[in-house]
Formats: sequence, C-alpha cells, structure tokens
Amino acid sequence: ATYKKVSNEYDDDFLERANDDMAIILTFAGLFSAVNSTFIVGMQPNPGDTTNALMVQLIKIAVDGSSVVNLSDLSSSTGYSSSTAWMQALAYASLSFSVLAAFGAVMGKQW
Repeated sequence: ATYKKVSNEYDDDFLERANDDMAIILTFAGLFSAVNSTFIVGMQPNPGDTTNALMVQLIKIAVDGSSVVNLSDLSSSTGYSSSTAWMQALAYASLSFSVLAAFGAVMGKQW
C-alpha cells in the first residue's frame, strides 16, 4: 500500500512535469515556425519582376509587330547564388525540424 502510494505520487509528478515541458516546447516551436516562415517568404523572388518583363515583351510585340521575342532578359529561377540557396535550404530544414518538434509535443501531450 505504501509503495503504491509513493509510486503514484512519483508518476503523477513526473507526468505533470512532462506535460508542462511539452507545452513549453509546443509554444516555442510554434513561435519559431511563424518567425521562420516569415523569413522564408521574405527570401522568395519577387514575381512582379517576371510579370513586368513579360508585359514589356508584349508591348514590344504590339508596337513593333515582330514575332521574335528575346526572353534572355527575363529573371530566371536558377539565378540564385550558392549562399542564397544554402540559406533557403537551412531555413526550410529548420522549419521542418520545428514542425517535427511541435508534432512530437502534440503526440506526447495526447499520449
């Protein structure tokens, strides 16, 4: 009877601490994911640049009447420097791990 009482107190205390720790992890993972997503969106290229270049080409075709289009001045999606590609890869990796941590915290709280 004494062992059962002590073990139940220990288990309840352990579960309460684990539940509180998972709630803290879940909160920080959510905040980090939100901030990280903001940085990822900020690193994306501006789609307006491509649209503007295409509009200029359409106006040139309409004015000149020529059918030859020079697409070399359009912005390319492969024109990133290697440092930009690494930064985006790290940002996406950190977002993935943050979402994974949040998922683990939710699963731990549900268990």
